[in-house]
Amino acid sequence: MTILILTIFVLVYLGMAVGRFPGLQIDRTGIALLGAVILALAGAMPGDALGAAIDYPTLFILLGLMILSAQFELAGFYGWCAVRLAQAAYSPVALLALVVAVGGGLSAVLANDVVVFAMTPLLCAGLLARGLDARPYLIALAGAANAGSAATIIGNPQNILIGQLGHLDFWPFLAACGVPALLGMGCVFATVALVWRGRLEMADASPLPLAPPDLDLWHLKKALLATLALLIFFATPLPQEEGVLAVAAAMLISRRFASRRMLGLVDWHLLVLFAALFVVTAALARTGLPGEMVAALASSGWPIDRLSVLAPLSLAASNSIGNVPAVLLLMQVWPSPPEGALYALAVLSTLSGNLLLLGSLANLIVVERAAASGVTLGFWEHARCGVPMTLSSIVLAIGWLWAMGYVGW
Repeated sequence: MTILILTIFVLVYLGMAVGRFPGLQIDRTGIALLGAVILALAGAMPGDALGAAIDYPTLFILLGLMILSAQFELAGFYGWCAVRLAQAAYSPVALLALVVAVGGGLSAVLANDVVVFAMTPLLCAGLLARGLDARPYLIALAGAANAGSAATIIGNPQNILIGQLGHLDFWPFLAACGVPALLGMGCVFATVALVWRGRLEMADASPLPLAPPDLDLWHLKKALLATLALLIFFATPLPQEEGVLAVAAAMLISRRFASRRMLGLVDWHLLVLFAALFVVTAALARTGLPGEMVAALASSGWPIDRLSVLAPLSLAASNSIGNVPAVLLLMQVWPSPPEGALYALAVLSTLSGNLLLLGSLANLIVVERAAASGVTLGFWEHARCGVPMTLSSIVLAIGWLWAMGYVGW
């Protein structure tokens, strides 16, 4: 049985790295789900173990945040922000800074994947209307969304997972991770401005007419009030998933937007991917092999809760199998991780996602949505900015985490 579990595990995570199997139209979600089903049918994960493997509070928080983000989307907020950004009568460098600030700031409170999904098409249209090359701004949007999302426990899926499994509180998390996130956003801006210097020139300094989508003020106020309520919930001893679900349920009560429409904006594929990976990694953990490997590393003087191990591990794993699967795997096999090390894992795994296009789902979303808008953003174009912005932000994050005593070297 151990051989079967190891084989399924390797194939699933190989699929996470490649994205699909040759000759088959099966994506990462399908690969993970297929692996979980095989393990269940083979008896590697009995019924009781199967249910216990899935961390439902994490899935509930993801679902609730997606519904809250859907409220902002249906109110026209993301599109309005994108068009206003593109129309802002600033210099190209100032406009780049504005894209970084807005993209990173929104992603700290709302899901970064949803932010870039909604903003990319209209941002492309506005930039092209002004005679600007959209590519550097899109790289900045993706990089800032990743960096900004590192600040909070609800900024991205891997942070939600770390927060739930590590029983972390919202505000201490922000205190530990907020500064590295801001430094990361600064690295994104500086890198893109430097790499694309001289190629951000504006063809016309005056904004061209591009009508922003209608902004539904009533539903926007409802979304903002819900976000405030969510932050208040996080300051109470109530379980986080209960607060998020309560806010999400309130969002579904609407005269204008049908529940079906709001739920249609939920990324159900991501929820299925999470559930399936919970099962696959739990099956591997049941063999005892990962725990033995972690113990062997520690006995050899290379404990995971050290920056010298955690930083290169996060960088390599995030840009091979992806930061979400990497964090999920590590959390399953890491016995009693210290709180400071969890902060480091959240920051480093998120910032590492900026290195290459495959490192973060937000990067891929920007590329796909931009292509549909007529803007082609290539692998090497991203890497020219992604590598220096990632390495510089990780160095600064390591310095902060070490100086503040969250984790040792």
